[in-house]
Amino acid sequence: MKPNEISDIVNSDKSHVWHHLSQHKPMQETGPMMIVEGKGMRVKDINGREYLDAVSGGVWTVNVGYGRESIANAVRDQLTKMCYFANSAGSIPGAQFAEKLINKMPGLNRVYYSNSGSEANEKGFKLVRQLSHMKNDGKKHKIIYRDRDYHGTTITALSATGQAQRKDQYGPYTPGFVEMPHCLAYRSPNGGDSDFGVQAAGELEKIILREGPDTVGSVCLEPITAGGGVIVPPEGYFETIQEICTKYGVLIHIDEVVCGMGRTGKWFGYQHFGVKPDIVTMAKGVASGYAAISVTATTEDLFKEFLADPSDKMGYFRDISTFGGCTAGPAAALENMRIIEEENLLDNVTKMGHYTLDRLHELQQKHPIIGDVRGKGLFLGADLVKDPKTREPVDESVAAAIAADCLKQGVMIGRTNRSLNDYNNTLCLSPALICTKDDIDEIITAIDNAITNLPS
Repeated sequence: MKPNEISDIVNSDKSHVWHHLSQHKPMQETGPMMIVEGKGMRVKDINGREYLDAVSGGVWTVNVGYGRESIANAVRDQLTKMCYFANSAGSIPGAQFAEKLINKMPGLNRVYYSNSGSEANEKGFKLVRQLSHMKNDGKKHKIIYRDRDYHGTTITALSATGQAQRKDQYGPYTPGFVEMPHCLAYRSPNGGDSDFGVQAAGELEKIILREGPDTVGSVCLEPITAGGGVIVPPEGYFETIQEICTKYGVLIHIDEVVCGMGRTGKWFGYQHFGVKPDIVTMAKGVASGYAAISVTATTEDLFKEFLADPSDKMGYFRDISTFGGCTAGPAAALENMRIIEEENLLDNVTKMGHYTLDRLHELQQKHPIIGDVRGKGLFLGADLVKDPKTREPVDESVAAAIAADCLKQGVMIGRTNRSLNDYNNTLCLSPALICTKDDIDEIITAIDNAITNLPS
């Protein structure tokens, strides 16, 4: 592009676009970064500078990498034939993807389409609330969520979110949502206990008993906490959650918006942990960002609760998602899944995940600022501390400085940002499922240099 064309586009953006999760004051001077091209793991900005993307589009989304012509062609072919019809009717890609998806999720059988992770989670909450009215006079309506977990950007999704800074200034919140403690051993007094996973999950039973078992409809959990610090549940955690929920008739809602579609080395994160969910939500990597799509998947038993007698005009699930009727999403998702299968990307995630974790542990030995390293597959985090003995978190400005230094080196990494009071101190890595050892080495080298460059 010519310099004047670049200037015109940047000025248009500065004048009219409201960016996500961004302080705009600095942009009035410098203008925003504008990403205009991508291939594989690499993206280019409007000035032609290339970056290695270690965050899959910034928010854990572009799982199979950039420039996949086969996905673009699948979407184009579908759009020219039938772009959209409300999902009260069916579509060919919608039916085909639902069957292919359910084959990856033993125990689940129904697929409800919408267009974002927030919306997918809202559907799960609405199922619980409506079921409560249909069977329990509205009493069994409470939804338990976990500290540090994130479930979306709408007011009700924020009501189920355990991140204070995400929620701040957006209340009052939807009533009936109750918080349970997080399960991060590194930040828990009893985290070193061999049965910590059972202890942490046991907090759920305490809350159910406190609230009244006849009032609790579901518990909503990320299989691995994402923006709250990349928290892998300890051994025994989800098995105990399952036992408790079965005991008290509480539905299990697993939010796979980040972990789903191969990020952890299995199709879904919960499949590592011996839990049998009633509701599973997903978005982001379902179509790797090539089209908007989200899914709320349920068991057949839950679906049957809404098979009302036609004379009951209020007894079925009376929900709609306008863009759940777009055919581009399932068309892209089908091709996305084919790529993951045919290129054996789940195996690559497992191998590269182990390699990345090993490299992060090497950094931890070299730099005391890295207090803890954790993750599964290509979903990893480094908890930064002032002192490894006290585990006091660094100020968020330190994590921001490391990420900024990496960007100057041509590597994009993530960090916890506007999430937790005092704990926006975790570096986050989520490279595409196609990454190689060379890519990982480049990422680790950039972080190593950035930490070395911090003022002493």
